[in-house]
Amino acid sequence: MSLAIQTVSTVQPDSPILQRWQDQIRTARAEEKTLVITGAGSKSFYGLPIEGEALDTRDYRGIIDYEPTELVMTARCGTPLSEIEATLAASGQMLAFEPPRFGGTPTIGGVVAAGLSGPRRMAAGAVRDFVLGVRLMTGTGDLMRFGGQVMKNVAGYDVSRMLTGSLGCFGVVAEVSLKVVPTLHQETTLQFDVTEREALANLNRWAGQPLPISGSLWLDGKLSVRLSGAEPAVAAARRKLGGEALVDNSVAEALWAGVRDQSHSFFAEDSSALIRLSLPDTSAPIPRSEQQLIEWGGAQRWYRADVSQLQQFCDLATNAGGHATLFRAPKGHRTSKAFTPLSKPLLRIHRALKQSFDPAGVFNRGRMYPEF
Repeated sequence: MSLAIQTVSTVQPDSPILQRWQDQIRTARAEEKTLVITGAGSKSFYGLPIEGEALDTRDYRGIIDYEPTELVMTARCGTPLSEIEATLAASGQMLAFEPPRFGGTPTIGGVVAAGLSGPRRMAAGAVRDFVLGVRLMTGTGDLMRFGGQVMKNVAGYDVSRMLTGSLGCFGVVAEVSLKVVPTLHQETTLQFDVTEREALANLNRWAGQPLPISGSLWLDGKLSVRLSGAEPAVAAARRKLGGEALVDNSVAEALWAGVRDQSHSFFAEDSSALIRLSLPDTSAPIPRSEQQLIEWGGAQRWYRADVSQLQQFCDLATNAGGHATLFRAPKGHRTSKAFTPLSKPLLRIHRALKQSFDPAGVFNRGRMYPEF
């Protein structure tokens, strides 16, 4: 199977760092070695364990272009997320998908490569929804440009967004252009004492109403709902929904940051595995005895379970129309499976993409699936 990948252009490296990467890639390809694309390492636990020579992206950093009135920022992959967010905040803007930090100092390249979003994803969308364009260094050492810096720039196969969440298996995302949004003016968190079934029923009912819900969390019989937006809209939603408001903003901020960055006690590392189910948000409660945390209006459900139960969760998720991920294995456990296996048609497409961008298998070999 072959894929015709439409690119905007193939460009020459305009930096000594990119030229160094190019030499390293071509040497690795000639010597049949694997390169492990490495940034800050804040998400090194995610996916399958891999070994190889490091291609460090952190030196290639800096914001290349940012025009607040255009709501677009372009930055090099090694730029720290903290620098991106500080620059945006100074202009009253932010990244809508609320990227997690996991207690580290992530780079924007790692944010895009992992494709992980925080609690606000249920309302704002995922990382890939905000990727406008990238510059990619392929497994042949070629530097390619896909997409651009405007929303209506996509024609044909959207490579820029396809690369989001690919864990570096197809190449190094050297630069990325992202759509940004204005900072929300008002936020309030409401809490309700409800069962899992009641929480899911409420969230599904509220999803069909014009309510400014930007985050939801159910754990141990308590449902937390974050409202974000203009002050009149938040006040009206608060009156409509009722519940108990968290009047201390610092407590509310800590709650959502704890879920976003997995510093909440539910996520504390122990001998159990952290398993994530991605399901239709209308899915019924899943009868399991393991401790559970529910996000994204019911679409993301986390479990602490024995790693040997992963296949059971994969089957449950598939039957519900979703998929399961071994998000974090117990310390010392080396797994050969992290993601729900691809169907045969999807596996053929992924293999064809790998062949198009990285025919010698130089990058992050086996990080997502053993097949590529």
